Amino acid sequence: MKMKDSVTKAKLSFEDGTPSVELPVYKGTIGADGIDIRSMYGATGKLSYDPGFLATASCQSAISYIDGDKGELLYRGYPIEQLAKECNFMETCYLLLKGELPNKQQYEEYAKNVAGYSMVHEQMQFFFRGFRRDAHPMSVLVATVGALSSFYHDSLDISDPAHRELSAMRLLAKMPTLVAMSYKYSIGQPFVYPRKDLYYTSNFMRMMFATPAEDYKVNDVLVRALDRILILHADHEQNASTSTVRLAGSSGANPFACIAAGIACLWGPAHGGANEASLSMIRKIGSVDKVAEFVKSVKDGTAGTRLMGFGHRVYKNYDPRATLMRETCHEVLEELGLKDDPLFKIALEIERVAMEDDYFVSRKLYPNVDFYSGIVQSALGIPSSLFTGIFALARTVGWIAQWKEMISDPDQRIGRPRQLYVGEPRRNVVPMDQRK
Repeated sequence: MKMKDSVTKAKLSFEDGTPSVELPVYKGTIGADGIDIRSMYGATGKLSYDPGFLATASCQSAISYIDGDKGELLYRGYPIEQLAKECNFMETCYLLLKGELPNKQQYEEYAKNVAGYSMVHEQMQFFFRGFRRDAHPMSVLVATVGALSSFYHDSLDISDPAHRELSAMRLLAKMPTLVAMSYKYSIGQPFVYPRKDLYYTSNFMRMMFATPAEDYKVNDVLVRALDRILILHADHEQNASTSTVRLAGSSGANPFACIAAGIACLWGPAHGGANEASLSMIRKIGSVDKVAEFVKSVKDGTAGTRLMGFGHRVYKNYDPRATLMRETCHEVLEELGLKDDPLFKIALEIERVAMEDDYFVSRKLYPNVDFYSGIVQSALGIPSSLFTGIFALARTVGWIAQWKEMISDPDQRIGRPRQLYVGEPRRNVVPMDQRK
């Protein structure tokens, strides 16, 4: 789906005598219009200035859409609430990559194909041995995902649609294996090989928690909980890591390198570490009877005290994913008998106090998806150091979809942002013995 042809113009005038310029205005399916400024520099010699690209549409995309004021997130037009309730992660992957939800036959064939590529090259286990055991899982993932290009030379021609499809399939299939291997390596346990007969998320949990001494028993409630986390984090418009994948891909870099770049960006604490930060906050509080004191310090603006996991930069009212994750959170705690666990009681008390306090309600600081997903992952036995790795696992399908869309866009050019130069004007070098 392409943006609609421009039927209106925006006229940009200047007070310094620069000739005015008319710029096309394009409309998307929904959302804000876009003013096409590509001709502005050539016509006026002036650049737009937009640090952080907060008011800049860097591309046109048909994959996901966010309305922060309404608290709305759509994947290919479908509300995230419906997808998380009615579909599993594999169906969602098919939707993001192919544009439509699969029928039964399409789904079964797709899931089978993904499972068939879940093994990684046996040489990868020797690659892991080069890392320290206490290496952060994200550093391991950046390296191992990027290294996949060393093993799969038969799918690196990005101009070939068949190669792009094969690379996409391999990345989606192998990411759970690499994340699980990162975890197993960090705790000194042997790697667990994937099984083709298990569903995507069940297979991942088995690779995470099975040992040679005891196989993992699939619990449908827990698998569904992690599956929902993956669905809710699968794509989120042009966020920092997605933009990184697109920018890297614009140079013609291979897809494995592009996804590794996205993982590196996601690792930044301002992006993918929110659920880990939320859980860290809960642990620092220590006990339920200290929640009120902590909340008071947040309201008083005590230095270094922040309520993590509440509010969202994009969603001005509420995060539509949070309602679903809250429901899942309570299901998991009930299933595992953890309602009275001290850590989770603190989390639930923070939720209760904040939701009833006018200070937070009036500022629309509601719990976001990261607050609940951190609790759920901890309850599942996933260490907090791996939370961002799980995020990367979920977001891989979105990155791949965005990368494929970018490669096939005829308007795509290598990314080359400009700058507003504020350094010294042109000057001449003075010989050393003449310098002051």
